[in-house]
Formats: sequence, C-alpha cells, structure tokens
Amino acid sequence: MPLWAKVVDHTRCIGCHACTTACKSENEVPLSVTRTYVKYVDVGHWPTARRSFQVTRCNQCEDAPCVAACPTAAMYRRPDGIVDFDKSICIGCKACIAACPYDAIFINPEDKSAEKCNFCAHRLDVGLEPACVVVCPTQALMVGDMNDPFSGVSEIINRDAVSVRKPEKETRPKVFYKGADQVTLDPLAARRPDGGLFMWSEQGNVPHQVPSGHPGGGNSSAAALLSYDVPHRAPWDYRVSLYTFTKSISAGAYLVALLLAMTGMISWDSTTWMVVAPLLGMVFLGITGAVLVWDLEHPERFWMVLAKPQWRSWLVRGGFIITGYGGVLAAHLAAAYLDRPELTRLLAWAGGPLATMTAIYTAYLFAQAKARDLWQSPLLPPHLFVQALLAGAGALLLTGTADLGVGALWVFQASLITHLAFALGEATMAHPTAHAALAAKNMLSGPYAGPYWTGIMLGVAGVLLVGIGPAAGAISGLVGLLLFEHAFVQAGQSVPLA
Repeated sequence: MPLWAKVVDHTRCIGCHACTTACKSENEVPLSVTRTYVKYVDVGHWPTARRSFQVTRCNQCEDAPCVAACPTAAMYRRPDGIVDFDKSICIGCKACIAACPYDAIFINPEDKSAEKCNFCAHRLDVGLEPACVVVCPTQALMVGDMNDPFSGVSEIINRDAVSVRKPEKETRPKVFYKGADQVTLDPLAARRPDGGLFMWSEQGNVPHQVPSGHPGGGNSSAAALLSYDVPHRAPWDYRVSLYTFTKSISAGAYLVALLLAMTGMISWDSTTWMVVAPLLGMVFLGITGAVLVWDLEHPERFWMVLAKPQWRSWLVRGGFIITGYGGVLAAHLAAAYLDRPELTRLLAWAGGPLATMTAIYTAYLFAQAKARDLWQSPLLPPHLFVQALLAGAGALLLTGTADLGVGALWVFQASLITHLAFALGEATMAHPTAHAALAAKNMLSGPYAGPYWTGIMLGVAGVLLVGIGPAAGAISGLVGLLLFEHAFVQAGQSVPLA
C-alpha cells in the first residue's frame, strides 16, 4: 500500500498559478474558492528586494484535525494516507474548516458541501499524476510514495532540507516544502498591504472575512509584505455565539434551581424547581437546537449527527449530551404534571451531570479547532460553567417567580463577578503564541473591541443594578454575556491561518 506525499520545491516555483488553474479545471472548482493557490510575499526594499512564493493547499495530515472534528465521517483518511471527503454525508457544519490549521477547506458555494485538495485521488487511483503536477512548467510539484525509498519524493524528503507548515500542531502533514521561506510558511510573518490593496486584487466586501497577513508593528520578519493572497473567511458566524448563549440559559436554569433546592433555599416541591426551571431549560434547549440546525449548510441532514455518528467529534458527543439532557427535562416536566416531586429529585441525579456537560462541552468542541489558539485555554470549561450559572440565574430572575427567594440573586451576583474576572483575565494575560496574542488584541482593541467592552461594562452595571432592581440587573448581565460571547467566538477566528 503506497503512502502518498507531495514535495513543493520553491527553488523552482515561479508563481505562475498553473497549478491553481489546472486544479479548478480538473475538479470543477467554482469561482471565489480554491483547492490550491499561490501566495506572494515581497521581502526587502528596492533595489534589494525579492519575491517568495508558497503553494498552499491541504497538507494531507496523518493525524488530521478535520477528520477528528467531522461529525459524520464525511472527512476521512484513506489507507494510502490521502485525506478525502464524501459530499453525500456532509452536513455543512464547518467544524472541519474550524479544525484545519492550514485554512485548506472551504464550503463549495454550488453544492454547499465541504471540499479541499485530495491529491486528485481519482487520478492517482488509475495511475495518473494529480493535475497540478502534470501542468507545472518547472516541475516544482512532485507526488510519490513515501514507503518507496527510491521514489523521487522519498529521496528529497530523506536527503534535502525540507519544511512542513505548523509542525507545532502535531498533525504530521504529508506536504513537504523544499527551499520555502519562513515569510510564506508563517501566516503572521508578513504584514498585510496598506488599505488591503493586494496585487491584482482587493479583498473587501467578503462575508466573514479574515484579513490576510499581520496588521503590522509585530510581524516576525522585517520588511516582509504580503503582496498576493486569496480571501479567507471565518467559518462560524453570529449563530455560534447565539448558540453558546441559549445553551447557557438552558443548562444554567436547571443547575441554579438544583443548587438552590439542594441547599434548602427553595423546596423540592416549589414552582421554581418543579416547573419554571425545567420549562426554561426545555424552551432554550429547543432554541439551541434550532440555531444549530440553522447554522448547517445542509440542515435537512442534521439527523446524521445522531444516526451516523463519528465519535471523536465533539459535535456528536455534544449532540448526544443535549439529547439526553432534553430527555431528562421532558421526564421532569411529566413528573411535575403528575405532582410527583420525589421523581424530580431522582431525575436530578442524571439531570445535574447532563446539565453541567451541556454547559461545558463547547469548550472541547472549540479545542478541536486546533488552529484557533485563543480557544485553547484550559480555563474555558470552568468559565462556561460559570456563564451557565450566570445565564440561568438571570433568566430565573426575569421570570419573577414568587418562591424564588434571594438565592438566585446571590448566584447571579457571584457568577457575574466571577465571569468578569475570567473574561478580563483570559483576554489580558500573556498568551503562549503569536496567534492567540493577536486574537486577544483583536478582542481588546481591534474589530471586536466594541462588543467585548460593551459586554464588560454591561456586566459591571448588572452587578450594581441587581440589588436595586433584579430584572434590570439581570437584563444588563445577560446582554453583556451575549456580547462577550460574540466577541470571543469571532476574535478567535480573526487571525489568518495561511
């Protein structure tokens, strides 16, 4: 069995884009998206300047994050090492795009399914070379069997100095670069051109655009200017921010009521515990499910997450967690209808853990997005738990239930203060990578500073207002939480990957 790999020899590449054109023709890739493209970076100042190229594409990882993240196994790794895709079972969740450290996957605008370079597997299977290899005029591209020590690819990999992109992500890519310049391998090494004016193109008016290159002042290579690139897009929009918020209310309402009942601050047969909390949980869990389906490019295939699960995906695990949580809420409401408080206490043994897992599993989903360094914080699971308590307590306060007492008020204040401490700490602490630092900067003083700081200020106002008017404080705190969620989700996707 061969193990396919590719060598890109940048000592030969002339930046002609023949590979891009051949790939589009062979694979019928629509306009506005590419499976492979060539990036240009100009280094130095006239008259001592040079131009570096990088042929950018899927890296055919041995430990492919997209394969682990895909909930239906639409992205899969073949025995010969090629990471391929099956459009017939793609639900368009974009988890593979968020997971890919190389920004190599896109949604085809015509069929709404994920695709990328697959080494022209249909050609390799019949003994032909990929289209890009065939048309390259300088033989800068080479594909071969890594298991064959006499193949041209093996000889170059074993003999010459070659590089891979982002080895720190531990994906073990099978695309090797010979003679590549660090200013092209590192997406933050070169600054973006002033005004977004690239060679032959402008990149304005692209939905969910991620600006290419470094904004300047901190890029890692002196006098390096990104002169040509294709537009990049963030995979997840405001609907993912909204989903984290509605899910927090659903999980938190049940958890806060359970906490109050366990501490004796409300009775087990109170209206809050028996009806209001599980009903809030059910309503907002339904909204969460609707938002998740709405975010899919193929919403009619949402059932595949549960019927055709790929168990390494946290989308799948989360789907089963919220399904189980929904079942407990339904049983709880049925027990309340039958006036059986002892059954609701028994259900709490399952409901408490499931509500907690519903609150925090998104941290593990975000962690599968290996390239989004801002999301890799080990503090994210406890922060999401605190956000659930905040959202649940705020929602309960807005119901104005007579038997709620002061417990929900105390939980709301404590969780809001803790959330603000987490939010400020995670954003302002030193970050281990340049990617995470730039994402945090985009949240604190860049394009997402508005919702971030507004959310913080509304949170502070919520702490102060809730003692005067619980409803006003709850509204302020909840709106502030929603704005913070949006800033955090979008800033994490705002740094270029390729």
